[in-house]
Amino acid sequence: MGTENETWVREFILLGLSSDWDTQVSLFVLFSITYVVTVLGNVLIVLLIRLDSRLHTPMYFFLTNLSLVDVSYATSIVPQMLVHFLAEHKVIPRVSCAAQLFFSLGLGGIEFVLLAVMAYDRYVAVCEPLRYSVIMHGGLCARLAITSWVSGSVNSLMHTAITFQLPMCSNKCIDHIFCELLSMVRLACVDTSSSETAIMVSSIVLLMSPFCLVLSSYVKIISTILKIRSTEGRKKAFHTCASHLTVVVLCYGMAIFTYIQPRSGPSALQEKLIALFYAILMPMLNPMIYSLRNKEVKGAWQKLLCQLSGLMSKLAT
Repeated sequence: MGTENETWVREFILLGLSSDWDTQVSLFVLFSITYVVTVLGNVLIVLLIRLDSRLHTPMYFFLTNLSLVDVSYATSIVPQMLVHFLAEHKVIPRVSCAAQLFFSLGLGGIEFVLLAVMAYDRYVAVCEPLRYSVIMHGGLCARLAITSWVSGSVNSLMHTAITFQLPMCSNKCIDHIFCELLSMVRLACVDTSSSETAIMVSSIVLLMSPFCLVLSSYVKIISTILKIRSTEGRKKAFHTCASHLTVVVLCYGMAIFTYIQPRSGPSALQEKLIALFYAILMPMLNPMIYSLRNKEVKGAWQKLLCQLSGLMSKLAT
């Protein structure tokens, strides 16, 4: 096969989770339900924040961005996976594969930076409460959000360009549920050590740098909370950060485990399960975590439900 044919493979085959038809149908039903719940949950969070003026604060501005990232990330992966569950030939065109890699990798990077930004917001809220509104003004919040989106997108564009310039030979089978970075690099029929090094360096910059910022923020937050004399005050300060801290632990933990050491990383099955965790479980859990552990969001839900109930009563009469 010529070099040109080796480099420009027109389509790829995603091996997915299982080749058993009954299993695929069951997974289709399960993931369809979770995807609908994910979309509804995140869209409702965004609408709730927009409709309730009490939630027009920096924390909920960043939460709106997080919800948009979550629903977009799930949408970049899950619909294609659902189609393949019921398709006989699980083929994805080269262009679609490149787009999926760009959007999934970019949105994932954006989320990690956003979580670091949200940690800084919580640090200011707990450690500098009297200066919170001065520090976290609208202009700074907008710049931090834009930085998150741009940094994740630039990193993704770089990796997508590098990956799709590698010669893929005749190997078109991707042992994954979507066009994931490491799985794509493994298809190359040349030495990929430089690409894997680039992935590791990028992972350190895009994962560990925000993680260090999150860690330093929470060290200062915990130090400040421990200095609060009243038990009620400590509880209130802790609950301010509890939802975000839960998401941080879940999100960063899996990512560091997966990408920091690409050569000695998890098996193909583990990578698929981790991908499912990020594509389906995390986007579905985030609205629940922020709703169930947050008094302001629960109060806004109750207010909205009361308004809807009153409206329905008026329409019924």
